[in-house]
Amino acid sequence: MKKVAVLLSGGVDSSVALATLVEQGYDVEAFYLKIWLEDELSFLGDCPWQEDVSYAESVCKQFNVPLHIIPLQKEYHERIVSYTIDEVKAGRTPSPDVLCNRRIKFGVFFDHITDEYEKVASGHYARVEYNDTTSLYELHTAPDPVKDQTYFLSHLTQQQLSRIIFPIGHMQKHEVRQKAEQYNLLTKDRKDSQGICFLGKISFRDFVKHYLGTRTGNIIEFETNAVVGTHDGFWFYTVGQRKGLGLSGGPWYVVGKNVTDNSVYVSRQYHDEGKERNSFSIDAMHWISGSPSNRTELAIKVRHGVHYNAGTLTYHADGGVSVVLAQRDQGLAPGQFAVFYDGTCCLGSGVISKS
Repeated sequence: MKKVAVLLSGGVDSSVALATLVEQGYDVEAFYLKIWLEDELSFLGDCPWQEDVSYAESVCKQFNVPLHIIPLQKEYHERIVSYTIDEVKAGRTPSPDVLCNRRIKFGVFFDHITDEYEKVASGHYARVEYNDTTSLYELHTAPDPVKDQTYFLSHLTQQQLSRIIFPIGHMQKHEVRQKAEQYNLLTKDRKDSQGICFLGKISFRDFVKHYLGTRTGNIIEFETNAVVGTHDGFWFYTVGQRKGLGLSGGPWYVVGKNVTDNSVYVSRQYHDEGKERNSFSIDAMHWISGSPSNRTELAIKVRHGVHYNAGTLTYHADGGVSVVLAQRDQGLAPGQFAVFYDGTCCLGSGVISKS
């Protein structure tokens, strides 16, 4: 009987994943990863981690499964929070949840458990398949395009994939809810979590403000170099942003930032044909199952969601990649992850360095 460590969040997805494994006869133990920075961010608001744990405990009690709470606040701050703040401070757009999966959930957590656990399971919507021809593990999309989470899993390694299972990865969300009803789980009607995993109900803006504060700067029209307003810090804005600018006569879009003089550049001509916004560079690609250097046409996501864009790739000797998209994209920003697909197979990802 395989022993499996299940990452339990207190939500319906991981609860059904656990229940499914128990039903299939696996020897299961559950683990809740405590990453909420309780001492540092408590004044900003409450994180529902204690509520999450109570739900997790109820599910474990129902199936007579041990639950372990693993404190990883220190590791999370060092590997995710610091990265996020550094990226924002540099004027880039970070993707903390992508690195959380590689560095924390399927990273340092592996160091906290022994080899007696043959597999680690979670409630992610994705599939892991072993390719007999290449002798490599592959990451594939879930059949539910809205819930598919391969974007956030695109930086995982072969070593990690070899140990991971996604028990609900082949299911649609409504099927997971139905399963939760059948098992009569306490989590069956619980809403899905939104936003960055460690912030809970705290807004990303408040989080950034806590670390970087505010500093008045100019909002400048890109085409005329005229000052059209002021802002509280370039770190509150990202390329392609339309809401929250406080400017009349729009719509206005953020088109750039100057981190040296704290300026934010905006335009009302964001969608003009002359503004291509269809190419970017990646300095170092992470390929999950080997570089597909024979493939120059791939599907690409530059953010989590259902939308793919066709793209043409040029591979460079230093491991970098240049990409030209078939269609313009509203928000290509340095720091974002671009994720590459061949059909259902998620090939890997890299951080946009220039757009």
